[in-house]
This record gives sequence, C-alpha cells and structure tokens, in this order.
Amino acid sequence: MNGHLQVGLESLDKNEALRYMGYGDTAPDEKILSMMDECEKALLAVIKPCCIYHVFDIEAVSQGIAVCGTSLVLEGNAIREHLAGCCKAVLMAATLSAHADRVIRRFEATDMTRAVMADFLASAAVEQVCDQAENAIGQEFADYYRTWRFSPGYGDLPLDIQGSFLDVLQAQKLIGLNATASNILTPRKSVTAVIGLSENEIQKGRQGCSACNMKDVCQFRKRGEHCGV
Repeated sequence: MNGHLQVGLESLDKNEALRYMGYGDTAPDEKILSMMDECEKALLAVIKPCCIYHVFDIEAVSQGIAVCGTSLVLEGNAIREHLAGCCKAVLMAATLSAHADRVIRRFEATDMTRAVMADFLASAAVEQVCDQAENAIGQEFADYYRTWRFSPGYGDLPLDIQGSFLDVLQAQKLIGLNATASNILTPRKSVTAVIGLSENEIQKGRQGCSACNMKDVCQFRKRGEHCGV
C-alpha cells in the first residue's frame, strides 16, 4: 500500500517559524512581519511540496525492527519502543523540492536576516506537508491507531539508514529526494519518518509533541527537530 501526494500550501506557518527563531511570547515588530511576508511569498511562488509513503508489515528482530519484504532494519531501542505493539509501519518521505533551497541561497547572497527567515519558514512548511500527509494516511488507515512521526537520527535510530530508507521508497525516482555521503537529505527541506500502525490503542506518551506539556518552550521544536522520546 503506497501513496504519492502533491500537497498544496496556501500559506506557511509563521507562528511556528517565529517559535523556531526564538520569539516565544515576544511579538515581532512590523518590520519583521513584513520581511516574513516577503519570504513567504518568495517560497510559495516556487516550492513544489509532495510526499510519498509506503505501508509495510514489520517484525521485531535482535537489532530493532525489520521492515518486511525489504532488507531494511530500523536499528535501536528507541524505534523498537516506539513501534511496540504495532503490526505495520508507514515509511514516508516529504520534500519542498530544490526550489526552496534556491530561495534560501538567493537570500544568503543578499540578506542573511531574510535568509534565516526563509530557512525557518521552509522548516515549518515541510512539517505542514508531513501533517497533511499524516492526515491522509490517518483517513486511509482509520481502523488503526497511529504513533507520531519518528525520523532517522532520533534517539538511537541511526542517521546512516537514510540512503536505504530512500531506496525502499524509490524516493530518488519519485520525488527527487536523495541523501549525501554524510546522510544529509537533498533537497535540504525534506523529512523522512516512520509512523507505527497498531490495532490497539497507543499509549499517550508515544503520541508526540501534541501530548507534551513542554511543546511551547521546547528547544528541539524551535530548531525544527524532535527530542526522540
């Protein structure tokens, strides 16, 4: 079972971008908001957000979790715990396309303040893409309970599975998403993640940021990352 979603974004999550920038409860001034509007417009004019996903049966093995029908093993105790009780896993990859990287580089050549804003707006945007994809997955698999998204690099799930992860999804061919020799995704504003599917209710502690009482002040979320617990 797989899907390929073209995601339409009419606006970018400026509040999330401001949180990444460290504003917290401090309101930005009109100059900052005007610059953010400019950066948002530049990104929305060119990005091509999309997501692919594939649902696999999974099996616990000594190293972690085996993705059935492939040679991929999700290694580590963190992912084993995350997928405890799950019978299937959704492997997904999302990207804004290389156009987002070009916008950021263009601003870097002329104005670093705008470059930083565009970078954080793009980070917020790719999370919006993942949220929309997760909603679509939730509708398709409405009979299952879902864990939150868990990405390579969280906890002890090694980042060096990125290449194999993308190979399994054929992400290079389908959405132009690759990994460098140092396991950096290109285009840069991209995400890979695993979502567990269970026939039984998921414990609240495994439902992600939305269930965390630190979500509004979390330093990981400000950087567009996750604590992995």
